[in-house]
Amino acid sequence: MRKNSIKNTRINGEVQKVLAEIIRGEIKDPRISPWTSVVAVEVAPDLKTCKAWISVLGDEEAKNNTLLGLRSAVGYIKRQLAKTINLRNTPEITFVMDQSIEYGVNMSRKIDEVIASDAGSAGEAEEETEA
Repeated sequence: MRKNSIKNTRINGEVQKVLAEIIRGEIKDPRISPWTSVVAVEVAPDLKTCKAWISVLGDEEAKNNTLLGLRSAVGYIKRQLAKTINLRNTPEITFVMDQSIEYGVNMSRKIDEVIASDAGSAGEAEEETEA
């Protein structure tokens, strides 16, 4: 199976969906933040390994605790994944922290600040021309 084949793409999507459900609803570890999302999943073509990119909204301590909690629950997650998805091999899961959602939120905040400051400076410029 090639890396970008249709079958591999479908497996990636299904594993991502099931991982998100397991993390959201079945793991009871208090270290895992409720603001955890599975951004992307890449299953190797031989179905032996899987990289899951995780995004956590919060401070650095929440991110580290969530990553530690997920790594300690990897056996349970793999077992639940094997029960849910019928694959020839159940992949070994590696969790990787992804900053893309946080980056997007920060960029949106900066854009809003620039727009607000431009609107404020435009209002001041109009007052100066009227005076």
